[in-house]
Amino acid sequence: MPKVIDHDQRRSDIIDVTWGLIVKGGLEAATMREIAAEAGFANGALKHYFPGKDEIIQGTYERALGMMSSGVDQSVDGKRGLEALRAIVYASAPLTPESITAGRVLMSFWERALSNEDLHDSYREHLLSWRSGLATYIAQAREAGEIVTDTPDEQLVDEIVLMNAGANIMSLLAPDLSTPDLLRAHLDAFFTRLTTP
Repeated sequence: MPKVIDHDQRRSDIIDVTWGLIVKGGLEAATMREIAAEAGFANGALKHYFPGKDEIIQGTYERALGMMSSGVDQSVDGKRGLEALRAIVYASAPLTPESITAGRVLMSFWERALSNEDLHDSYREHLLSWRSGLATYIAQAREAGEIVTDTPDEQLVDEIVLMNAGANIMSLLAPDLSTPDLLRAHLDAFFTRLTTP
């Protein structure tokens, strides 16, 4: 009887391997040859599961976004206003080894997204969704009297997004200058400013 192959599991395994290669050496390290070798396939066998490298990269990119989104969703579950805003900001910041690794994978994709329309659109959709969530929680907190700063809501959203993107880059390129403790201090100061007249 022929062996039954779980194609979804194989695709997931290939993405796991690609993730590991990107974490170790960036996108350049994730060649089709290396992916196949690490996954234990003959070089051409990957085509049974993905049409080409772009689709493998897209799947790995979506895994990174999914991991970050899942952590954020869990952190804000059942929360509103300032409590939800604080949860989403801290959950999306590079404060743990897992979030720093996910940020490393995402950073590898940012440059590629400039020339790959699918990756670009996928990240832009993620970014717009994130911004929308931030704006909602800021508005809730403002309405509840929890946020009292005169800084406009749109500017607060911009600050959070730019702070997060910068922190992700610094946690990888200069981790000695941007430690989790230092980032927490910056985030704490940001939230103090929101709640101080």
